[in-house]
Amino acid sequence: MLSTGSSSTEAARPLQGPPLWLLAELTYRCPLQCPYCSNPLDFARQGQELDTAQWIDVFTQARALGAAQLGFSGGEPLVREDLGELIGAARELGYYTNLITSGMGLTEKKILQFHEAGLDHIQVSFQASDEEVNNLLAGSRKAFEQKLAMARAVKAAGYPMVLNFVTHRHNIDHIDRIIDLCVALEADFVELATCQYYGWAELNRAGLLPTRTQLERAESVVNAYRTRLQAEGNPCRLILVTPDYYEERPKGCMNGWGNIFLTVTPDGTALPCHSARQLPVTFPNVREHSLAHIWYDSFGFNRFRGFDWMPEPCRSCDEKTRDFGGCRCQAYLLTGDASQADPVCSKSPHHHKILTARAEAELPQPPIEALTFRNERASRIICKG
Repeated sequence: MLSTGSSSTEAARPLQGPPLWLLAELTYRCPLQCPYCSNPLDFARQGQELDTAQWIDVFTQARALGAAQLGFSGGEPLVREDLGELIGAARELGYYTNLITSGMGLTEKKILQFHEAGLDHIQVSFQASDEEVNNLLAGSRKAFEQKLAMARAVKAAGYPMVLNFVTHRHNIDHIDRIIDLCVALEADFVELATCQYYGWAELNRAGLLPTRTQLERAESVVNAYRTRLQAEGNPCRLILVTPDYYEERPKGCMNGWGNIFLTVTPDGTALPCHSARQLPVTFPNVREHSLAHIWYDSFGFNRFRGFDWMPEPCRSCDEKTRDFGGCRCQAYLLTGDASQADPVCSKSPHHHKILTARAEAELPQPPIEALTFRNERASRIICKG
């Protein structure tokens, strides 16, 4: 059992609602080496993973607080041999469950096992629409064929076909081919998510950030496909997520810091978003504190809640209730100060950093081989740094 720690006073709790979405990052282990992975750069030196009983205790505590949706993520969650047991425990607790996977290590037998355990949803990620680029980005010669096979198997098992393609300057010009592949696979939902520049993607930004022209063309192609698919009566839904770097106002990141989203990392560190570990903030661990204490009382989860922490121009901005000052991780990575206004915002005194990044994207494209791939060796070199 994990430590129960201290609990919040009842008087404080009405100021903050419960966590609704729990992301369980079960492991940082992964057979692939995607250069845009959101895992921390120093994942190789992270502590021992929570065991089965500890994860189930986390699920139990989060459910008692009000969490309704549980995502299994990583790394690659399929490397955990207890994944089926964790899915079953989550179902017994009443969660809606989602497996976010590369498909590597997935089999028809496991899909059946997870279905019987009560898994509600499986999302399979691809790197590209053609085998060569997909496998080069993944760092595996077998990745593309495995993904195709498992996407079909997920569909055959009765799950909605949910595919995810992370798009960037090395594949965005082929977004029409990506959509054609999704249609051929009878996808129900397709997330075309351009890189968000945290973790390994931030390290590789110069080789990943597309130009504005590329983005505008991609948006035009997606809209044309939406019109065509609707006319054909095809239920496939295309969801296009554009990068913050071409916006003039920041997104309301995670619907506000520590508002509805709770991440627990492989070693038990609790975070208000999956990228927050890179911030110079001490976050609590579920081995030492109860989730109630972590969510309601810990410094890390209260650091950027509300509006009192905001500097100008955010503090007096009439849009702060919509964007909450933007992304704290983005602010830190671009300015070195997590309390600054998100530089994506044109009102930010650091907006020039975004303009510089856009200009850099117009430079000649580096080859894929020039990217730093996410693997233990690279992580250990970065740790020594």
